[in-house]
This record gives sequence, structure tokens and C-alpha cells, in this order.
Amino acid sequence: MKITLKDGSVKEYSSSMSVIDIAKDISEGLARNACAGEVDGKVVDLRTVVDSDCELNILTFNDKAGQAAYRHTTSHVLAEAVKRLYPDAKLAIGPSIEEGFYYDFDAPNFDRAALDAIEKEMKKIIKEGAEITRFTLPREEAIRFMEEKGEPYKVELIRDLPEDAEISFYSQGEFTDLCAGPHLMSTKGIKAIKLISSSGAYWRGSEKNKMLTRIYGTSYTKAADLDAYLEHLEDIKKRDHNKLGREMELFTTVDVIGQGLPLLMPKGAKIIQTMQRWIEDTEDNEWGYVRTKTPLMAKSDLYKISGHWDHYKEGMFVMGEEEDGKECFALRPMTCPFQYYVYKATQHSYRDLPIRYGETSTLFRNEDSGEMHGLTRVRQFTISEGHLIVRPDQMVEEFKNCLALAKHCLTVLGVEEDVTYRLSKWDPENPEKYIGDAATWEKTEGHIRSVLNELGIEFYEGVGEAAFYGPKVDIQAKNVYGKEDTMITIQWDALLAEQFDMYYIDQNGNKVRPYIIHRTSMGCYERTLAWLIEKYAGNFPTWLAPEQVRVLPISEKYIDYADSVLKKLKEKGINATLDARSEKIGFKIRETRLAHVPYMLVVGQKEEEEGVVSVRSRFLGDEGQKSVDTFIEEILTEIKNKTIRKVEVTQ
Repeated sequence: MKITLKDGSVKEYSSSMSVIDIAKDISEGLARNACAGEVDGKVVDLRTVVDSDCELNILTFNDKAGQAAYRHTTSHVLAEAVKRLYPDAKLAIGPSIEEGFYYDFDAPNFDRAALDAIEKEMKKIIKEGAEITRFTLPREEAIRFMEEKGEPYKVELIRDLPEDAEISFYSQGEFTDLCAGPHLMSTKGIKAIKLISSSGAYWRGSEKNKMLTRIYGTSYTKAADLDAYLEHLEDIKKRDHNKLGREMELFTTVDVIGQGLPLLMPKGAKIIQTMQRWIEDTEDNEWGYVRTKTPLMAKSDLYKISGHWDHYKEGMFVMGEEEDGKECFALRPMTCPFQYYVYKATQHSYRDLPIRYGETSTLFRNEDSGEMHGLTRVRQFTISEGHLIVRPDQMVEEFKNCLALAKHCLTVLGVEEDVTYRLSKWDPENPEKYIGDAATWEKTEGHIRSVLNELGIEFYEGVGEAAFYGPKVDIQAKNVYGKEDTMITIQWDALLAEQFDMYYIDQNGNKVRPYIIHRTSMGCYERTLAWLIEKYAGNFPTWLAPEQVRVLPISEKYIDYADSVLKKLKEKGINATLDARSEKIGFKIRETRLAHVPYMLVVGQKEEEEGVVSVRSRFLGDEGQKSVDTFIEEILTEIKNKTIRKVEVTQ
């Protein structure tokens, strides 16, 4: 058989061979570093026997799939260590994730001391260097095997496997786990490990199931790489919006109000107010949008027309029951059907189109409680929502313009390099989840794909990520922990105009169905604020900062002069405050720096006599003395241009 390697070279063998044996034949060093194989594009275990011509790639830790196998093996070491120390713990699942692995246990919570003890036991297991072997069992034998071990979660997993599934197990010494693999050849291949944290997690992600204990960890082939990652985690902790946003008094949450219902405090509300005014002015003055303001709720009748009642009711907050003579209402999860009726209130000709409706919309989604997180996953949120009613011949150009507007917003916010683009498609294997036929979906997806290719936008495709009524472009970003969220959505809709009987009069006097683009220009304000907190570690660009300048008198004698400076700043619309406390100036400066204020103006006798201020910034440090008017002119230019200055020094 002929084996074509990654570099294009070909190895010939007279009989079948395992992936690991082929790796050894190529190089002993490669075999030592091998984590998995890739045969004709499919990731396989190193023990997989190759018996025909194929393309083979030996995967090491430098490959994502190789990392996954390496860390999956580490998760098994974790499970073995837990079972040694806590024999009554029950095993659930333990996959690799992007930067590490986790394992879920039906066991008491593990504190830091317990994690340290488990980690110590893991290192002992790794040092023992047990060979890892794979075997399979028929379904009933597999069930009995795990029942005898007292592992009910594994039994449930086996019972849920397809009838024709191969049920495989991996053993390392005295420990055996149900697993599809792939895995390393032995535990001694693991070099550097760290258990990060422990938290709760519902079995199979459903709050209806039992809460289990999840242990997160990571592993590397080099201690230096692990150390670098741990330093990265420390930086993450400093940037985590859920921690930093509370410390900066941007938002808070209260149990008696409810999960997913954050309270924006004055500083956080100021940032969102600034973004909202900017977005609305940009859309209306530069991109041709008109404003609407529509209700926060509607009768169930509206959602039945749109299809949300059938396809999305579980995600809505419904008030009342549908009974004879009684109206049932629901808080809106979207604005589109409301704006459709704004359109329908007036008859339109082809000359009127496109019509671009914009609305700052407060929406409500009944998310699972386990999904709630800070400002990124909430039950009430506000978005820069818009719907464009267009003629079919205008659709492509308007879709491009929506992408251009989104890119403009990302650029102004300084995050354009931090996003990826996803073409979110329907799932043809589950057509009942959608409205419309396959031909319509394939056609509209093709249009979006062509637009993205024409604009030179790199993108990937996500099956099953579309809304039930149309495919879309989702602009994605990751938080500091690597979890991906959708920030901006632009959706192609060729279906809902029919359901709402929307039309325009064409040049021949005929009624014609328009197309619709559902889009956000910047997305959810709360999620964007979380993104910006983490992006800038609280050091917002000056134009967005809730406090742009703080005036610091050296002593009480100069409060009057400081107050006159403050009034000049406020008259020009600058977000400024005065620290008139009887504290030493060094203390005030440190407090201002910790509050992430871009500029501080120190004033004393010399400044008062000369009518100037001593400027300190987080960009250049001590910027020397300037006249008040000069400083105001400079900062107003920075704010107007929405300049993003690099934070180079501490104040």
C-alpha cells in the first residue's frame, strides 16, 4: 500500500500497519511526539490500522487535533486521580476544550486544597507511565461492564448511542473509561499539567438534570508553555468584564431582581448612552435610516404570523394563557414584525425603496439560568436593530452596505481585527426547524456566499446556525476566556414578507413582495460594553470614557480655581469631575489612575497664578503645563475624531 505523507512524499508498505508504527518508521522523534493521526482528512487514534492507500498526517501537539488528543488523555488522568482519592465519585464526561480540558463528576465540590491534592496524584500517575490500551465491547456487555463499576452516567451514555455504534473503552493501568478517543500511547507522554478551577455544571447541560462538579485544567508539552499560559490567565482575570465591570462600578446584579437582569450604574449607563447616540446619529445622518419606536410586547397573534410562536416560543416570556376570550401577550424577542406594520401602514411604490428602519430596541429572551453571565448573556438587552425593506434588485447592494456599516462600527470601536465572520446556514437534515423550501435556502445562502467572496471577507460556514426564516452573516468575537459570542448579525430574508402580506407597487402597477434585511450595526449594547471592558482592560478610548477628566487641587486653597476649570470643561460637554477631598495629591493621583480616567489636571498655586493646568495622562504620563483652552481644544479633537490612543505609561 502507498501512504502519501503531508510533505507529498510516499511510503510503501507490503502489509497493513498502525499509525504509530508508520510514525516510528518515519522517525523515532516523530513517534515520540505523535498524539494522533489523520487519515484522508479524518482524525484517528494512533492505534488505528492502515490497510490501503491513503494520505496520512501524523499529528503532534503543534496541531489542534493533536492538542485535543493530548489534553483528552490528560482528562483521563484527572479522572483516574479523582477515583483514587474519592472512590465514591461517579464519572460523567471529560472532553478536551480549546485551551485545556475538563471532567464532570458526581462528587462534592473541590476546593483549591483538593485540586492541589488531585494534581499531585495526577503527576504520580503520569510518572507511573502506564500504557494506554483500547478495546471494544458489544452494547449489552458494555452496559454490564459499567454497571458493575457503578458508573450510572456512563451507562446512560451507552444506552443513548446509536444501535450500530462501536462502543470503545480506553484503559491505563487499573483505570478504564468509556471513550471514542483518540489518546496518547501512554500517560508518560504528558509533561506539564495544571488544574485551574472547579465549578458546577448540569449533567448534559440541562438545568433539569443534576448539578455535577466540573474540574477545569490544561496541559502542555513544555513547562515554559504552561507558565506562559498561567500568566495569560492572570491577565484574563484582570480583564474579565464580570469582575472589572463591577470593580469600576459600571454594572451590578441583584438576586432579588433576577439572573440575566443587570443594573447599569451611572458610569456604565453613560458609556451606553454615548454609544447609542453615536450609532443613531451615524445611521440616520450618514446611512439613510429613519427611526421607529415600537411596543415592548404584543399579542400572541403577531408571533404566530411571524412564526416565532411555533419556532421560538420556549425562548419567550409569555404572559397569560390562550383561553377563550382572553388575550395572551409576550415580551418581544425581536423587533422585525413591529417594524413590518410600520411599513404596512402606508402604501409604497418601487420608488420609495429601499426603506431603512432603525430602532434602539429593548428585547427579552428567556435564556436558561445556567447560561447567564455578566453582560454577555442576559435576559433583557438593547440592540442597534434595523430592518431594510428593499426591492429584489437592491438586495445585494444593500446587504453590502450593511456589512460596510458593521465594519465601520467595529473600526471606530477599535475591534475590527478581533472578529471572525460566519455564514450561518440552515440544517437540511432538520427542515422542520425552518420555514421555506430547500431551493429558497440554497439560493439565499448562495447570494450571501457570493457577497462575502466578492468583498474579500474570510468566513467559515456554520450549519444549523441560521434563524428559522433565513441565513445570515454572524460577526463573532471571543471573550477573554475564549468563548465565542455573536456581536453583529446581518440576515437575508426572502420569506417573511409573504407571511405579513407586505408589498410595494412596481412600475407596472403590480403588487410585488419586497425582500428584507434584518441587521444590527453594532449589536447588543450590553454585550458590546462587556467586550470593550475586556478589550481595553477598563481603559476606554477617551470618547467613550464615562469620566474623561478629573481635576485634582493640591490642597483646599485651590478648590475655587479647580472648580472654575471644571466648569469650563463641562461647558464644552466634557465628562469631568473634581476631587475636592482633603487628601494628599499623591493619593488622589493613584485613585484617579485606578479609576481608569484618561486625563487628570493637577492645579496648585503656580497653575492658578498662570491660568494653566498640569496635565497627566495614561498615554504619555506627565504632559506638562497647558492653558485650559489649549487642553480643551486638544481633548475635544480627540473626542470628536474618536481617537484610540495606546496606553503607554501609567499616570
